[in-house]
Formats: sequence, C-alpha cells, structure tokens
Amino acid sequence: MSDNGLSRFLGGSPAQVLLRLVFLSFVVGIILSALNLDPLDLIHLVVDFFERLWNMGFEAIGRLGKYLVIGAMVVVPIWLLSRLLSMGREK
Repeated sequence: MSDNGLSRFLGGSPAQVLLRLVFLSFVVGIILSALNLDPLDLIHLVVDFFERLWNMGFEAIGRLGKYLVIGAMVVVPIWLLSRLLSMGREK
C-alpha cells in the first residue's frame, strides 16, 4: 500500500492520526474515570446484555428489533448528514 493509500485509509498522515488517537484516548479515559467505569466493567456489561438476551429467548428478538429501530433513528440521519457534508467538501 503506498503512502498516499495509507494516509487515505487512516484519514490523514499516520503521525496526525496517532496524535488524534492519543488525545481522544486521554479524553475518553478521563470521562470513564469520572463515571467510575473501567474497560472490564464495560466488557461485563456487554456480556451480561447478551446473556440476558439469550435467556429471554424469542421475546429478545422483538426487543432486539426495537433497539435496532430506535438506534437507527439516531444513527442513520447522522450518517447521512455526515456523508452529505463530506460530499460538499470534496467538490
């Protein structure tokens, strides 16, 4: 992969992306620490969610669909708006 391809894949130069990731990791670490959460707690929350989902059986399929629709009502418009704004910048 050429340097240009790597930069395009990463969304910028490797040094800039590394700096952004370090900064965002620091900010997220502060927020999680303020909320008294650590990564293992988050992993346990996800595992517990799927265990409850499994134990609920077929009722869970309906709930999962409801979660999907509720999430899509937020995610899809934001994604669409970001794509439209990025198209405007590319021209």
